[in-house]
Amino acid sequence: MTDLVKKISEFEKLSAPLEPTQSERNQYVQQVRDFANDFINNIDEMDSFFGTDVNADKLKVNLQPISLEKALSIYDEQVVRTGIAAASGGHVGYIPGGGIYLSAIADFLADVTNEYAGMYYGGPGAVTIENEMLNWLKDVFGFPKSAVGNLTSGGSIANLIALTAARDKHGIKNEKITSSVLYLSEHVHHCIQKALRIIGLEDVLVREVELDENSKIITSKLIELIAADKAAGLNPFLVIASAGTTDTGAIDPLEEIGHIAREHQLWYHIDAAYGGFFIMTDRAKNQFKGIDMADSLVCDPHKGLFLPYGLGAVLVKDKEALFKSHHYTANYMQDAFQEGMPLNPADVSPELTKHFRGLRMWLPLQIHGIEPFKACLEEKLYLTDYFRAELIKRGFEVGPEPDLSVSYFWYPSGGDENDFNKRLMEEIHKDGRIFLSSTKVHGREVIRMAILSFRTKKHTIDTCLEMIDRCLAKLI
Repeated sequence: MTDLVKKISEFEKLSAPLEPTQSERNQYVQQVRDFANDFINNIDEMDSFFGTDVNADKLKVNLQPISLEKALSIYDEQVVRTGIAAASGGHVGYIPGGGIYLSAIADFLADVTNEYAGMYYGGPGAVTIENEMLNWLKDVFGFPKSAVGNLTSGGSIANLIALTAARDKHGIKNEKITSSVLYLSEHVHHCIQKALRIIGLEDVLVREVELDENSKIITSKLIELIAADKAAGLNPFLVIASAGTTDTGAIDPLEEIGHIAREHQLWYHIDAAYGGFFIMTDRAKNQFKGIDMADSLVCDPHKGLFLPYGLGAVLVKDKEALFKSHHYTANYMQDAFQEGMPLNPADVSPELTKHFRGLRMWLPLQIHGIEPFKACLEEKLYLTDYFRAELIKRGFEVGPEPDLSVSYFWYPSGGDENDFNKRLMEEIHKDGRIFLSSTKVHGREVIRMAILSFRTKKHTIDTCLEMIDRCLAKLI
């Protein structure tokens, strides 16, 4: 017994560094605080895109301890200053995540206290906060109180949860899969196709509905497709609309599609991952009419609420359809199931172990209120107008008037315009001050803007325009 106690004592001493002293904690926090302040204070001067490769050797696990100062230096060199600077206001290429400061503080608190947000029994406060965030989202999008939902890691898992509920509601399994039909736009986010494969619906019939000149679903074409499929003895069961597509930011005619879905008893899913929170703006809210008709809805607070990557949300009206996919009990969890308990996030999601991600949404909303978020969204709409107007002055062609803050443009160089705009995109990436991306629309190579970062301001767009002028001059 003496040897056993001695061994325990030895290992206790060896493991002691895992619980730093208060003095050590203060030192760590000070170093991280200095790093964060330096990063934020200088972010406007930092490039938004770095074409450098990562030195993987510097990021390998080092079995010998290094100082936090050394670790932060490696992090800055090999992580912060490589690829896209996602926290920068100059990230106007892909739809950015945010990174507001209070969310970082919330994550720190959630990690220190290590709250469990999967089951109410284990973390009643954490689960209640997450459920209250979902109740707020129901109010934002006009969903009934009886709807259920989940705070996920992002739009991909949120869409997967919604499509699984649609599958189970309509019993799409076995031989029924190959005769079942869903309808969507060619501009639907590619996570939809991934989700279909994951949930066993790779072999359903997928109809891409014809789009109008603004990249929106033509509802008369949707009606024709459904009628033809029913006449052929097939089983239409799902229609997917977008409230802000990734490529062009288009909002499909949500209300018209909702009526069609009801008439034909289709599950109606709306992907509002990018655009959904623009419903809070005075300028854009009318474009979301009919969003409350959806059976399921996805939105991403890490986009439209400017939170750090890692927070999506799904709302589903049919609780039983969602429970059919995810609710399960086990003997070892018997203490966690009691009558009258609030909804457990683990019952409506693939996750049982669940990070308390809701705090990164709750704390900023509590401290800032909603008005700064609404104003920031309005600002992005007007910055998009400003950017497009300045591009037109410079001789660029622009895409249709955008519904939200995603648009595209190209330079009519004459000759091989696609090749010219590809080379212009390359020059912009080489410059790196502001990050833009490219896409193809109707076979045309175009440069894409996605203005959503809370740090993107007028001076950011002016810097972008100056960069474009310089890159264009090099090619002309």
